[in-house]
Amino acid sequence: MAKARLRRTPTLRRLVPALGLAVLAAGFGLAVVRGEEPGGIDEVWALLFGPPDLGPVDFPTLTRSRWPVDALACPAGHCRTAQADLVPPVLAVPGARLRAIVAAVAAETPGTDLVFQARWAEEDRYLVRTGPLRLPDTVNVAIVGAGEGRSTVALYARSQGVLTDFGHNRARLARWLARIEDLARAEARP
Repeated sequence: MAKARLRRTPTLRRLVPALGLAVLAAGFGLAVVRGEEPGGIDEVWALLFGPPDLGPVDFPTLTRSRWPVDALACPAGHCRTAQADLVPPVLAVPGARLRAIVAAVAAETPGTDLVFQARWAEEDRYLVRTGPLRLPDTVNVAIVGAGEGRSTVALYARSQGVLTDFGHNRARLARWLARIEDLARAEARP
């Protein structure tokens, strides 16, 4: 019995990306058959997988996806229940200013829209539409204080309705962090 399970595991590893691509192809094909405009494929994804905004997260108690569809950048000790892929630097800018810098970086990213902005907390959520298929990814952002005039950021990016994102969310977070750091350091220079 144990041997049968071992034999199926490599097959499942090959099957997961293939199933993900099949679902994407079906969604795109449905949009083409229906004669959808580029924005119309957004409706197809919503029909197949539900609302594209995957909602809020609590970074300290975050549980990551079982599938390779997410990426996490979190300051050391902030995400107690999830292992981070990237550790953001502590920057010499206050939290409110870092939040504005993150918003500017998100605005530079094509296909990105702010879908939630907390009024009393320094948390925002963005919806990023990726590539010609406009696959929806949710990026949660939380500004974390690090002492007077210093702050850092927690970022969690996750894809909706696919079985693998082929590392796109991790690459996006790495780009965002590099750009955030560049802007914050340029601002902190006298």
